[in-house]
Amino acid sequence: MRNKLFHILSVVLIASVLIAGCKGGASESASESASNEPVQIRWFVGLGAGSDEGTFAGQQAVVDQFNATHDNIELVLEIVDNDVAYDTLATQIAAGNAPDIVGPVGIRGRDSFKGAWLDLQPYIEATNYDLSDFDPAMVEFYHVQEEGQLGIPFAIFPSFIIYNKDLFDEAGLNYPPANYGEPYVWPDGTESEWNMDTLRQVAMLLTVDANGNDATSPDFDNQNIVQFGFMNQWTDPRGIGTFFGPGSLVADDGVTAQVPENWRAAWRWTYDGWWTDYFIPNGPYGGAEFLQGPGGPFSSGNLAMVHLHLWYVAPWALGNVPFDWNLAATPSYNGVVTSKMHADTFGILKYTQHPDEAFEVLTYLLSPEVAGQLLNIYGGMPARLSMQENYFATYGETNFPGKDINWDVVVASMAYADNPNHESWMPSFQETTDRYNEFWNYLANTPGLDVDAEIDRLVADLQQIFDAAR
Repeated sequence: MRNKLFHILSVVLIASVLIAGCKGGASESASESASNEPVQIRWFVGLGAGSDEGTFAGQQAVVDQFNATHDNIELVLEIVDNDVAYDTLATQIAAGNAPDIVGPVGIRGRDSFKGAWLDLQPYIEATNYDLSDFDPAMVEFYHVQEEGQLGIPFAIFPSFIIYNKDLFDEAGLNYPPANYGEPYVWPDGTESEWNMDTLRQVAMLLTVDANGNDATSPDFDNQNIVQFGFMNQWTDPRGIGTFFGPGSLVADDGVTAQVPENWRAAWRWTYDGWWTDYFIPNGPYGGAEFLQGPGGPFSSGNLAMVHLHLWYVAPWALGNVPFDWNLAATPSYNGVVTSKMHADTFGILKYTQHPDEAFEVLTYLLSPEVAGQLLNIYGGMPARLSMQENYFATYGETNFPGKDINWDVVVASMAYADNPNHESWMPSFQETTDRYNEFWNYLANTPGLDVDAEIDRLVADLQQIFDAAR
C-alpha cells in the first residue's frame, strides 16, 4: 500500500509540473513580479534520505517555519519515493520544469545528473556566506573541476577503522592507533608506521584457522579459517581502490578509461589478501556461516577489523554485538591517508529561474538551527564543527549508553576525504558499474590470476563502453 501511494504521489507530481510548464515559466515569473506575489521555490526530496513516511511531518514543519518567516519566497515541498525519484527528476528536467533545490543527496545521486547543478561560488561570494564553521577539506570536497562549488557541507559520514577489542586482547596485540600520525606499537614496544603493510601484518596475526594457527604460521590451514583479520566491508572496487588514494575510472578528459596506479596497488593488495596471505575473506568465504551477523561480517564477532563509514556505528549494526569494539585511524599508503567519504547536501539545479531565492532557501536549510532539525530527521553527523561535540555526546549516550567511543577519530577523518569521490560520475554509469563488479567478483572467486592482465582487460572493456556512450 505504501509503495502504491508513493507511485501515485510521483505521478501526481509529474503531472502538476507538466501543467505548470504549459503556462510558461517566463510569463509566470513576470506575473509574480507584477503582483508582488512571493517567488515559489520547489524543494525536491527523494534521491537520498527523506522519502520514508516517518520523515514527512518533520520536513513539512521546516517548510512551514520558513514560509511563516519569509514573505518574499514560498517554499514548496515535493517528496518522491526513492524507487522512482531518479526517473521523476529526469522527466521534470526534460520537460523544462525542474525543481529548484534537490536534497539531501549524496555524490552518487548528484553525479547521476552530471552538469545539471548550479555553481554556488558566485552566490557564496555575493552574500559573504560564512564557511568558517566547516572543515576546509569538506568545503573542497564539494568543488568539482570545471563545474564549480556544487554544495555546502551538511551531513557527513567519514570512514575509519572499526576493530574488535576482544580479538586483539585474545591475540595479545595492541589496538590500532586512536589518532592520525601515531605509530602502531607492537607487543615488544617497537613501533611501525600505521600503513598498509603494518595493517597486513597485524591482520595476518588476527586470522586464525580451526586449530588456532594464525596466518603467519607454517601450519596455517587456509581451507579451515574461522576468524579473519580485515576487510573493506560493504564497498565496491572504486571504494577499495580509494583506500590507497583518490582516483577515477575515467581520466580528466571524461572519455578515456583508466585504472590509477594506486588503485591497481590496492586491488593487488586485496587479491593477495584473499588468495596468498588469507587475511581478507575471499568470495568462497564470503557466505560462510561464521561471518554472518546482523551488521554483516564484522558484527559476527569473527572479523577483527573493518574499514567503514559512520553510518555503521549504529544500533542496528553494533548495538547488540557480544564483544567490545572501538574506532581507530585509517592507515596510510605511501605516507598519505585517504578516508573515503559519504556525504549528503542540498544542490540547486542550474535550470532554476530564481537562483538568488533558491540560495536563500538553501542557506536557511543549512543554518545551525534548521540543520539540527533535519539531522534529527535524516541521521548523520553534522558538517558544522560547532555542532559536532554535542552531537556525539547525545548520539553516543542515546545509542551506546556508558560506552567510551573514540569519536575524535571520526572528526579527524574529515580532513582525509577523497576528492574525486569514489562514487563520482562515470560515462554510462550503470553499464560501467556492472562491468567492474563482474571483474571484481571474478577476482574474488578465482585464485592464480594475473591481476594486472585482468585490470588491463577491464580498462579495454570500459573504453568500449565509454566510446559507445559518446
